[in-house]
Amino acid sequence: MADKYRIDSHKLIYHPRRVAEFLDGSDNWETAREIYPIYVELSPMGTCNHRCIFCAYDYIGYEPSAMEGPALIALLREMGELGVKSVHLAGEGEPLLHKQIVEAINAGHEAGLEFGITTNGTVINDRFIQEALAQVTWMKVSMNAGTAATYSQIHRCKEGDFNKAVTNLTRAVAFKRQHALATTIGAQALLLPENAEELETLAKLCRDEIGLDYLVIKPYSQHYSSNTHLYETLDYNDYLYLEELLTAYSTSDFQVIFRAKSMKKYAQPITERYATCYSTPFFQAHIMTSGELYSCPSFLKDERFLLGNVFESSFKEVWQSEKRKANIEYVRHGLDISECRHNCHMDQINVYLSDLMESRVPHVNFI
Repeated sequence: MADKYRIDSHKLIYHPRRVAEFLDGSDNWETAREIYPIYVELSPMGTCNHRCIFCAYDYIGYEPSAMEGPALIALLREMGELGVKSVHLAGEGEPLLHKQIVEAINAGHEAGLEFGITTNGTVINDRFIQEALAQVTWMKVSMNAGTAATYSQIHRCKEGDFNKAVTNLTRAVAFKRQHALATTIGAQALLLPENAEELETLAKLCRDEIGLDYLVIKPYSQHYSSNTHLYETLDYNDYLYLEELLTAYSTSDFQVIFRAKSMKKYAQPITERYATCYSTPFFQAHIMTSGELYSCPSFLKDERFLLGNVFESSFKEVWQSEKRKANIEYVRHGLDISECRHNCHMDQINVYLSDLMESRVPHVNFI
C-alpha cells in the first residue's frame, strides 16, 4: 500500500504558485523578501516531561520556559495573515504542556492556519480533545516501543507513561470517531536496536487497540549539535527486512509507513543528491520558545541562521530583515551542505528544487 500521506516524500508539488514565486524571485531581494514560508515549526514550550535517549534538541537544555499566551496568539494571527499555511507544534519541549495551547490553536485556525502536533501523548487532556482536536489537521504521537519497559528505557520516563499515552490516544480516537472529525491521528517510532523486536507489537497495538490511522517507522538522524551520539553509526541495512513484516499490518483503515527510502539514503552523502539547499530560507522556518526565528531547524542556536526575534519585532519585520537577506546569500553561496543534518525535513524538497533550478534533465520542453 502506498504512503498516502507522502511522509517519506514531499508535498511542495502542491504549491506551484509559491514555487513559481521562488523561481522568479529568489535572486531578487525585493521579490524574495515577500516570499513567506509555507510551513513553520513552532516550539510553545521549552520544557519536556521526557528525556528521550535520541532527542536531537538535548543540547538546548529543556529550559523551563513557555511562550506567553497573548504573544503566541498574536504571532499565529500575523503568520496567517501573511500567507503561512501550516504550523507544526513541536520543537524543544512538549507542546501540549502549554497552558493556553487550546486558545492558541483555535485563534490560529481562525486565521487560516493548519496545525500539526508532535507530542509524546502523556498530557493529552479532555479539554484539548473536546475544544481543539477538531482544529488540528494531524496529531502524531512519539511511541518508541511496544512495551512499557522498553518505552521507559527509551523515553527515560516512568513505565506508567506508556499506558497514559495509550489511554489518551484511545480517548482521542473515540472522540474523533464519535464526532466524525477529519483529524488524522497517528504514531511514529524511531527504529532503534532497543525496539526493533517490538515494532510488530506496537503495530498491533496502534491498529487493534487504539485505532490509529497510521504508524510511521523512521530512521534516526544525527544532529551535529546533539549531546548524544549513541546511534550515529547505525546501519539501517540490517533492519530493512522489517518493511515486509510491518507493512503487512496495513489495512484499508490503517497504514504502517516504513520509511525505507530515508533509511537507504541515511549513509549516502547529501552532495550526491544536490549541492545547494534551495529551500532555506524560503519554504520553512523554526520559532524557538524564546521567539528566536531560525531559517533552518537543524541549526538552532547557530547565529548564521538566526533571523531575529518575533517577540521583539513582528514576524514580517524579521522575515524581511537584512539578516534574512544575508542568510539567503550565505545559504546559496557559502554553506557547505556536508555540514547539514542527513535526512532533514527539506531533503526531498531540495532534490526537487535542484532539478528545477539547475535543469539537470535534458530536453525539458518535450513534456
